[in-house]
Amino acid sequence: QVQLVESGGGLVQAGGSLSLSCAASGRTFINYAMGWFRQAPGKEREFVASINRSGGWTNYADSVKGRFTISRDNAKTTVYLQMNSLKSEDTAVYYCAAAGNGLPSAPGSYGYWGQGTQVTVSS
Repeated sequence: QVQLVESGGGLVQAGGSLSLSCAASGRTFINYAMGWFRQAPGKEREFVASINRSGGWTNYADSVKGRFTISRDNAKTTVYLQMNSLKSEDTAVYYCAAAGNGLPSAPGSYGYWGQGTQVTVSS
């Protein structure tokens, strides 16, 4: 069992930045690839970014490439999402998730999820 707790969401103006954190506890953090997803009202949950176990490889959705950066600190058992140049369409609840391996982008590949944190970008 892995417990995930997101933090750092909030309200920001378009063009601004936010940094999300996801603290993990339970099983060994380094055994899991980590991902960030988001879900806007009335829309399906969508992939944002993922990072492999060591942190050496990352994968991004085209919509956030060049603006968002995923990273992890295995010593602190935390994964981060730095979001820059935010747009109104980035408004959503952001979730972190843990998967067994690789750089998965499908929600079904992730076995553990946090409760989510709201990000609202005002235009």
